[in-house]
Amino acid sequence: MSATGFSRITRVSVYEPGDLVDGRYRIVEQIARGGMATVFEALDTRLDRHVALKVMHPALATDETYVARFSREARASARLSHPNIVAVYDQGEDAHHIFLVMELVRGRTLRKVLTEDGPLSPRATLDIAERLADALAAAHSAGLIHRDIKPENVIIREDGVVKVTDFGLARAVTSETATSATGALLGTVSYLAPEQVESGMADARSDVYAAGLVIFEMLTGTKAFTGDNPMYVAYQHVHGGVPAPSSRIASIPEALDTLVERTTSRDPMERPVDGGALSHLIRSTRVRLSRDELDDRPSTPTETHAATHTATRVIARGLGGDAGDTPIAPLVVRQSGAVVPPEELPAQLGGRPRRRGRVIATVLATLLLVAGAAFAGWYYLVGPGSPTTVPTVGTVAYEEAVATLEAADLAASREEVFDETIPVGHVVSTDPIAGTELPRGSEVVLRVSKGPERYAVPALVGTPAADAEAALKAVMLTLGERTDVFSETVAEGVIIEISPAAGENLRRGEAVSIVVSKGREPIPVPSVAGQSVDAATAAIEEAGLKAAVVEAQYSDTVAAGRVISQSPSEGTLYRGDTVTLTPSKGPQTVTMPNLVGKQLDVARKELEALGLKVNVERVLGGYFGSVRAQSEAAGTQVRIGSTITLTIV
Repeated sequence: MSATGFSRITRVSVYEPGDLVDGRYRIVEQIARGGMATVFEALDTRLDRHVALKVMHPALATDETYVARFSREARASARLSHPNIVAVYDQGEDAHHIFLVMELVRGRTLRKVLTEDGPLSPRATLDIAERLADALAAAHSAGLIHRDIKPENVIIREDGVVKVTDFGLARAVTSETATSATGALLGTVSYLAPEQVESGMADARSDVYAAGLVIFEMLTGTKAFTGDNPMYVAYQHVHGGVPAPSSRIASIPEALDTLVERTTSRDPMERPVDGGALSHLIRSTRVRLSRDELDDRPSTPTETHAATHTATRVIARGLGGDAGDTPIAPLVVRQSGAVVPPEELPAQLGGRPRRRGRVIATVLATLLLVAGAAFAGWYYLVGPGSPTTVPTVGTVAYEEAVATLEAADLAASREEVFDETIPVGHVVSTDPIAGTELPRGSEVVLRVSKGPERYAVPALVGTPAADAEAALKAVMLTLGERTDVFSETVAEGVIIEISPAAGENLRRGEAVSIVVSKGREPIPVPSVAGQSVDAATAAIEEAGLKAAVVEAQYSDTVAAGRVISQSPSEGTLYRGDTVTLTPSKGPQTVTMPNLVGKQLDVARKELEALGLKVNVERVLGGYFGSVRAQSEAAGTQVRIGSTITLTIV
């Protein structure tokens, strides 16, 4: 075992869906692959919950540095308990696999959000940044720094909750060691603080610097520093200074430029001291922005500041000269961009003198304009158009949640989702999340539980086993154990039985076992020649075959009642096939005639006609040539081919 608690290994095999890890975690599917590990979705069969199983790559499992980082991630995360930090439940090694078991977060990484959606609005940016800061505050309070804050390590859950993950580079805040034992930079170069590049030292303010770069990227959709060479990127951190977000997108408010400037200062002493201070700075920045500024999301990075301000404005034009020079009439521009003709301007703005009626009309128009402005101010500041906050709904019935939103001047829409614990018809979460500021009348999605996520086992019996895995995957289940058995009625390769049975409801990723036919069972033909017919028949039937006895035949070598031959005599048959048995009647016999007193020639011909052989013994010379005695008594049964001795006198 190494100092990390993991043994040094030389190989890590690849997991497949259905594999059971450590006797507890059943693999559902692969969901991600990074430079250090592969992440699987797995079912914790002991606690009946889905988790993320992070398994180290084989090539790194023999490197003590990476094994130590893997172990450190588990220890660091285990010290933290915060709603914005991905929890680590377990760590271990099983059959040459080093793994971590973590909270399964269904959603998208911030990197994927930026790639797919582009720059975020200031409101969304601050919402995410505030939760990131809260997570860092929890880590810093526990004496840990993350050291690898980047969009890839920030996950936006499906219900909008922000989660920070990957504490593999985490170290104690008081550590005075370099960034790695070898002096090499660990982390992502695009987010390294200058002090990390220059000296390898890092503290909580290094995390703040990285968070500031993430804020910059959320606002602009681009990294602050880029380059083909990592060392060039690192050089920019030390000598370049992070540009203002408004230099990329002109419509970004000055308050956000200031936020990025303070968090990414090259001097660590000028940054917020830790995650808690960063969270406070983000909140104070939010209150400095108007609702329009918070919700202004640029369509392209080249959108100009002027294009986002379309209100009517007065632009004074002057020609250089003394104070007594004739003034030039100002230009008044409408909201549409058209110039107001001079005759429509009031006199104080250079308009031409008008008749009394037109002056009165102008006054009335001005009063209406003032009244309209007052009404607009009331409407957007305290009236129906003013912002409201998404209330905390809780796990209440849908109708009650709708009433809560309507009381906050918000509309509700319904989206049904699976949930293992929330009762059917009750709210699981809201989108946006509670505490989000919205214009009155905005729509809030209520995610309503439709009960536990269950999928019916499909009818697989009678279908080819080769199609079972695809059929199960189509209904979010996995193929479990396969057992092959012989079947007299089901063709080879076809499913005979499944467990659980068709129609039963299972959790996502659970396994279904199948029993598959190997076809008819080949049965060796027993050898029964020489056995009695009864014994031979019993042996054949015991083997699962049938015995057919044909007409008995004579046999000089096989006793009567025993089997002379069988067909087939060897090989295999299928259950119920027939083996033909030929029994023996024993040797063929004839009745011995009485030959005494007959002449030798007559007796010989008679015996030979019966298939017998003759042996002659003469007494006293056999002068008379007649049979005096015979070796077999008359009337007895003699086997054909036997030799009969005749005594001749």
